[in-house]
Amino acid sequence: MTTPRTSARGALTAMYGGAVLTVGATLAAFLDRAGLADHVRAGYPEFGQSQVDEAVTVYTVVLSIVGGLGLIGWLGTIWAARTGRRWAPWLAGVLFVGAVCFALAALTVRDTSGDVGLAPRLAWLQVLPCLAGLVAVVLLWRRPR
Repeated sequence: MTTPRTSARGALTAMYGGAVLTVGATLAAFLDRAGLADHVRAGYPEFGQSQVDEAVTVYTVVLSIVGGLGLIGWLGTIWAARTGRRWAPWLAGVLFVGAVCFALAALTVRDTSGDVGLAPRLAWLQVLPCLAGLVAVVLLWRRPR
């Protein structure tokens, strides 16, 4: 049986892990700019280098903003859980649903070329923080309030 202390510690560990995964997924967009450029070039062979660079910049900015918002969400939920806020499980649940929607969109939304818009490797990285979020949500809801 899970004690309240163990459940809370596990939820916090999952949330800290999710924050680290979010930072990693965000940094991956900067570290794999060449892979993102190759993906854009494959979908739009008529694009010149400046257009490919522009598309890569847009993707990087969008992923940075989403990653920043995700990190704020993790830190806010960690704070709420650590301070015993009764609404922490609700916050975690809402943020989890939003993150899953974004990750699914990153994986499935097709652009005008007919290919998925975001390079699959980067899209799958958006799923990793969701796994930590699922664990955190389950543990937060199991914890007595």
